[in-house]
Amino acid sequence: MKNLYLDDLRKTPDNFERVYSYGDFVKYISENGLPDFISFDHDLGEEKTGYDCAKFLVEFCLDHQLCLPEYVVHSQNPVGKENIEKLFENFERFHYRFVKGHGLALSHFTFGV
Repeated sequence: MKNLYLDDLRKTPDNFERVYSYGDFVKYISENGLPDFISFDHDLGEEKTGYDCAKFLVEFCLDHQLCLPEYVVHSQNPVGKENIEKLFENFERFHYRFVKGHGLALSHFTFGV
């Protein structure tokens, strides 16, 4: 099982691979595909945030017709945490209601993020 930990400060938990930034996150997903589980921080100490990573992940899933991996948002930023969770909830609602429920391909839709 592949586990990915996105955080710029906290200690990496056991059995996780670590990325520190948006660039690291994009590179990891682009080169390795989706992990089984992702733990997200929001504030990454740079211009791009965990929310930007979450938007990239949604677009990647749309482009490759994939479901989201399992995830948790461990951020201490309550607004950032809620934004990431709501983005994923909206994507999952869209995916399961319109795509799986109607046997449609994700490539037939645009999901604005």
